[in-house]
Amino acid sequence: MSLFDWFADRRKSTSPELKYQERDIPDGLWYKCDSCDALTYIKDLQTNYMVCPECQHHVQVTAAQRISHLIDPNTWTEINDHLRSCDPLEFRDRKAYKDRLIETEKSTGLSDGIVTGFGKLEGITIGLGVMDFRFMAGSMGSVVGEKITRLIESATEKQVPVILVCASGGARMQEGILSLMQMAKTSAALDRHRQAKLLYIPILTYPTTGGVTASFAMLGDIILAEPKALIGFTGRRVIEQTLKQKIPDDFQTSEYLLAHGQVDAVIPRKQLKPTLAMIMGMHDAPKLAVPTLPPLPNRKPKPLEKVAD
Repeated sequence: MSLFDWFADRRKSTSPELKYQERDIPDGLWYKCDSCDALTYIKDLQTNYMVCPECQHHVQVTAAQRISHLIDPNTWTEINDHLRSCDPLEFRDRKAYKDRLIETEKSTGLSDGIVTGFGKLEGITIGLGVMDFRFMAGSMGSVVGEKITRLIESATEKQVPVILVCASGGARMQEGILSLMQMAKTSAALDRHRQAKLLYIPILTYPTTGGVTASFAMLGDIILAEPKALIGFTGRRVIEQTLKQKIPDDFQTSEYLLAHGQVDAVIPRKQLKPTLAMIMGMHDAPKLAVPTLPPLPNRKPKPLEKVAD
């Protein structure tokens, strides 16, 4: 008798009172936290902004969920959703790049790795771009760079602030140098936005790495991050091999970057919208009138007295 058959016989001979009654749990009803393994009813998790109520772990969210968290109802207008990536290098690894694009678009319902548009945040009109990690790890290709650039240029023309929610593995290798060129293009658009004295706030989420970190993610007037977000340019192993030394365990977390001055604030997801509204309200507040002081009386200086030798 095999071990499998022995266990099967044991299961049959077990009395009905001792049998373990397994319950069928429908898919999508409960969520098991990746950090603490706690089970949370999915509707409670959604009500809590996709944050684990036990350990406050911030679950990755889609672009649509992020927009619903930040934008006032019935005020969102998406732009440039018609743009699609092409295959200029005819790249192929295990699968052709153009086939990957088609499959990813079908599975996510997105045209590329970012959704851009305009809406109101607590009544304040903003330009918003939200990266979605589900689309090829949120990698920045030509379309992502183009959509970000067009969003910034439109916001500059409309004289409104820009918020970019970053979640990316970096540049899209399938587009080669064309992907890397997006770093310069987005940075130039942000510089023109800055010259117009307009506000730009990037929000760094898990993960923000590679060419995104090396460009628009770190060019904000105020840089915000979610708790325990992975933020960096390259991986831990590459850094340790380059430096020939061990780096801290919390290295490349938002808290570590905050302590070392690279991030201005770490904001929990539930407090993000009111915090952004407060910052933009302060930025748009009229300057306080400085009282004009009366001119000083025109007094002639006294002649210097001659000092006796």
